[in-house]
Amino acid sequence: MIDVTHQINAVTRAVGTRELPAGAARVITVSQTYDAPVEDVWDACTNAERIPRWFLPVSGDLRLGGHYQLEGNAGGKIEQCDPPRSFAATWEYGGSMSWIEVRLTPAPGGGTRFELEHIAHVDDDQWAEFGPGAVGIGWDGAFLGLAQHMSGAPALVPADAAEWAMSEEGLRFTTLSSERWRDASVAAGTPEAEARAACDRVTAAYTTPPA
Repeated sequence: MIDVTHQINAVTRAVGTRELPAGAARVITVSQTYDAPVEDVWDACTNAERIPRWFLPVSGDLRLGGHYQLEGNAGGKIEQCDPPRSFAATWEYGGSMSWIEVRLTPAPGGGTRFELEHIAHVDDDQWAEFGPGAVGIGWDGAFLGLAQHMSGAPALVPADAAEWAMSEEGLRFTTLSSERWRDASVAAGTPEAEARAACDRVTAAYTTPPA
């Protein structure tokens, strides 16, 4: 059994913008502290043998300049790598490209602070429809997987994870995640009514069982 409330509260979420050569981009930031040394968390998120235990199977060359592919999801190129502190990569999926930046720092009270930024050019209409939860909910799920892995839980089984996502506990996790991304959007200046409507739509998209 997963303590959904504890995990949701353990994550910090923020929404912002960044100027890129091609124009303004949306940025979502997700962070959590794990009770493990920086080197261990680094290995968990860069070792091709460990990544599938909490996230997705991965193939490719996980080195600076190499290309990676997550099974059934995004792929891209590793553009920066500073072990065991940070890496940056393109995030290419569905014909669009965005970017991720990961930073690991020792937490003041012990353990490791894991911070991820996802930077994307997002159409204003798309953002208004679904808001930051469109990608934020997925990253919340990844952070949950990493938390389970770092606590010594058994390796992730994709079929079990998909079943859990549609369970009462999983649906509650998704709903709470969506609500927290709504709050982060409001804190960033989105009108509350607009943020709530986007939250409702993205929650429905994530919690409706596949046909």
